Amino acid sequence: MKVAYVTFADPLGHDDERETALAAWLGEGIQGTPVRWDDPEADWASFDAAVVRSAWDYIERRDEFVAWAYRVGGLTRLLNPAPVLERNTDKTYLRDLGVPTVPTHWSHEGIPEWDEYVVKPAISAGARDTIRTADRAVAEAHAARLAAEGRTVMVQPYLDSVEHEGELSLLYFGGEFSHAVRRHPMLAGDGQELDLNNRATLRDPDADQFEVAELVLSKVSEPLLYARVDLVRMPNGEPVLIELELTEPYLFLRYELDAPGLFARALAEMLRG
Repeated sequence: MKVAYVTFADPLGHDDERETALAAWLGEGIQGTPVRWDDPEADWASFDAAVVRSAWDYIERRDEFVAWAYRVGGLTRLLNPAPVLERNTDKTYLRDLGVPTVPTHWSHEGIPEWDEYVVKPAISAGARDTIRTADRAVAEAHAARLAAEGRTVMVQPYLDSVEHEGELSLLYFGGEFSHAVRRHPMLAGDGQELDLNNRATLRDPDADQFEVAELVLSKVSEPLLYARVDLVRMPNGEPVLIELELTEPYLFLRYELDAPGLFARALAEMLRG
């Protein structure tokens, strides 16, 4: 079987999971080939499937990316499917998912009084154009700037639990739980610095975190090759969704010995099923 590993033109080689994934795929009889999503010469119909992995430059061209997904989905099997990618690349999906989420103010006006703020656009990745600040005026100014650019604004309280417990990311392949990691903070507060080398730690989820993750995934009707459910605890201890990653998430494959194999087997089963 031939499968396109969908990526982007990355001269710095930021995708450090590609070779791990491709080696595991080969073990399942799948020949994986890296292909840029926007390569005009790509023959998508020649592949048995195309797996979106590190198309990390779509943020500035989301409309083009979504149109590409529907076009390619008509030529081969796209994983995850185009309708999933369309919904998931705009964080307004959080308003409609029907699960417990981090409180979010969807406007640059009337921002609530919180101790600390996270302000970001609804279409973003990797904390791009996202700030964390305790200064309400700074939060308002950043939100207004995003709105002036025609972007949907998200304003959320920064939760202290991120500091001492971190975000928990639960990874699923083919609907089966693989592993989870405690992700360390990605946003520095005013006057703070982050250790960018301290990315995550393998961890076992608690029962209530499993329950929320399963509830979140039950809201998606399409078959998913991969899913990353990012949770954080509210001050009262309740686990809530901060983001559901179904487009191009980092999968932390090297953190769990069995994860690459589970990923490859899930792909093989979807192609052979």
